[in-house]
Amino acid sequence: MQRIAIAALGLLLAGCASQPALTDYTVNSGAQRSPGQQALTFDYADLSLRIDPDSRSLRGDATLTFGTRAPLDRIELDLDRNLPIDAISVDGAPLGAGQWRNPDGKLTITLPQRLEPGRRVKVRVTYHGEPHVAKRAPWDGGFVWARTPDGRPWVASAVEGEGCDLFWPCIDHPMGKPDVVDEHITVPAPLVAAGNGVALGMTEANGWRTWHWRARHPSTYGVAINVGPYAELDGEYHSRYGNVIPLRLWYLPHNKAHARDLFAEFPQMLDFFESTIGPYPFGDEKMGVVETPHKGMEHQTINAYGNKYAKTPYGYDELLQHEFAHEWFGNQLTNADWDDMWLHEGLGSYMQPLYMQYLHGDQEYYAALMQQRASIRNKAPLVSGKHKREEDVYDLKRGGPGGDIYTKGSLVLHTLRGLIGDDAFFRAVRELVYGRPDPRPGNFTPRYATTPDFIAIVRRASGRDLDWFFQAYMYQAALPELVARRHAETLDLTWKTAANTPFPMPLDVRVGARIVTLPMADGHGSIALPPDATYTLDPHSKILRREERFEIFQRYQEQLRKQAKP
Repeated sequence: MQRIAIAALGLLLAGCASQPALTDYTVNSGAQRSPGQQALTFDYADLSLRIDPDSRSLRGDATLTFGTRAPLDRIELDLDRNLPIDAISVDGAPLGAGQWRNPDGKLTITLPQRLEPGRRVKVRVTYHGEPHVAKRAPWDGGFVWARTPDGRPWVASAVEGEGCDLFWPCIDHPMGKPDVVDEHITVPAPLVAAGNGVALGMTEANGWRTWHWRARHPSTYGVAINVGPYAELDGEYHSRYGNVIPLRLWYLPHNKAHARDLFAEFPQMLDFFESTIGPYPFGDEKMGVVETPHKGMEHQTINAYGNKYAKTPYGYDELLQHEFAHEWFGNQLTNADWDDMWLHEGLGSYMQPLYMQYLHGDQEYYAALMQQRASIRNKAPLVSGKHKREEDVYDLKRGGPGGDIYTKGSLVLHTLRGLIGDDAFFRAVRELVYGRPDPRPGNFTPRYATTPDFIAIVRRASGRDLDWFFQAYMYQAALPELVARRHAETLDLTWKTAANTPFPMPLDVRVGARIVTLPMADGHGSIALPPDATYTLDPHSKILRREERFEIFQRYQEQLRKQAKP
């Protein structure tokens, strides 16, 4: 989700202030899985959700199939306690009320008999209620109950921050993906429910429509509700890998002309990602986009789009492109813990300068990088090396890196690319995403990874030990600083890191019209510099480093914000 440099929609919905509070457990997605949750294999989720826009409520019927790697006497799921449970059964046998409890959003179900490895169990949970309403989606998660300009219901879920447990019983952790999800979304006719994966039909009875969708390995917060009076654009993309990818866009009918323009961007974006990274991961399902009343979200194969068809001087829809990047960095590759969220957002954000370079050349590439560079805060390391929940990462007040996972992550990748070269860089990214160097449709499945995984892959791809690079950029907050001192006819240069760790980063120096590359093997270098000579450090902007001008700019921006407050 693109949380930075985006104006809020201001969707403050009536009644939000009076809704029941979420528990700390529910509001903080990604709590460390219990040993019992880690033992589970989540084979299948069959979700039936009846969405009633008039009462802003839902009725849920979820049948979940699990296996296990170790003997288990209970199943632990996550479900907002503000959604009352009507009944629970295990393998068709109803449970008594004393066999389950859900005091704080962790739903614990005692099994009638122990679940042993090699067996499967079906847990059915029926529930109802008014799902948590987002005050400012997608930054504040929940449901959005809106109306189209002509007054018809327009509903969406956006739950990245708070998690899947806001509307269905799940394992609210990045590694809690089910293998397959069936969605049966029931809505008042003639509304449309656009869902994840492949459409398996629609039935209508008694004034209600039920839309059936099936998705493979959907990310937990990527399972989405999208309901509205949609019209649909459809087409096909003939991939460079030989497969044909369905293209779908659901839009509000009064936006038909704008929707056609947006739809026309799909093939070019696909070609960029497939030529740069590799095959679209869900080509046998679809590339899907749905117009939503909130800004946007990377819902797997059904990306939420609420950018109002904005035009930029870069000549593309930057929100659409960013959210689409998450099909590779977020849905195909999923961070194993929120602490590694920069793998989603840093890589996703770097795809925007790269797309500019692909479309228009170097000017736009560096302009996009400069825009990102100006917002880097360096308040906390990108990676702590410890378990984190979602808000522990996104919230600066909790000591997280916040927006740096986007912008600093992107500039770190730019620096790494310059250091190891295009061939090694893109081979490393490809292996990270697909788990292999030769991805083809059908020879890979979604996977999990961590920052140490990426470091190891970069070492293999480049043939170099770059622990010093990642130590400086990932595990320290402050950026490396280049100290330059001019003595008579010599320019002395020294790299300085916050923890005094090694930083042998090669450095280009332009002296007059000549560029000299200093190896800086021990973090030091010097160059002859006549008294009247001019020089430029890092003239081609290869290296992310501390520069005071950005800090001065940020202080100035902060002053303007304070002055603007009433």
